[in-house]
Amino acid sequence: MAEREQVQDSSVDWVADHVARYVRTDGADGHEWRPGVFTLLLTTRGRRSGSLRRTALIYGRDGDAYLLVASRGGTPEHPSWYLNLLDDPRVEVQVGAERFTARARVASPAEKPRMWATMAAIWPDYDDYQTRTDREIPVVVLERS
Repeated sequence: MAEREQVQDSSVDWVADHVARYVRTDGADGHEWRPGVFTLLLTTRGRRSGSLRRTALIYGRDGDAYLLVASRGGTPEHPSWYLNLLDDPRVEVQVGAERFTARARVASPAEKPRMWATMAAIWPDYDDYQTRTDREIPVVVLERS
């Protein structure tokens, strides 16, 4: 992803505000979103527009990998960021002040239960979100590239 390209932040006002504070302060304001709940910034390439899209997401760790849950609050549709990375798994990540490139993949059926438990321990609402929808909510694994 070219650094000179303009990044469009999430269109949801509170998320856009969170992202702006996070970027402006190198994560000093926003990395810890709530006590014990940390967020990273994920930049994907729009699958239709080709534009860079950035959003803040709760994350967990599994060894060196970062974990995300594509929950969209339990709605029937996958979040746009998830659909974007399925189309192009090369992503940019910011964790606090650290920025790096990564490759995204969906957790395998063998990995998912363990990774889901890690993420539900951080944000217990994920379990509730899964009961709200018939779709299988994916866990995404980000591995540095």
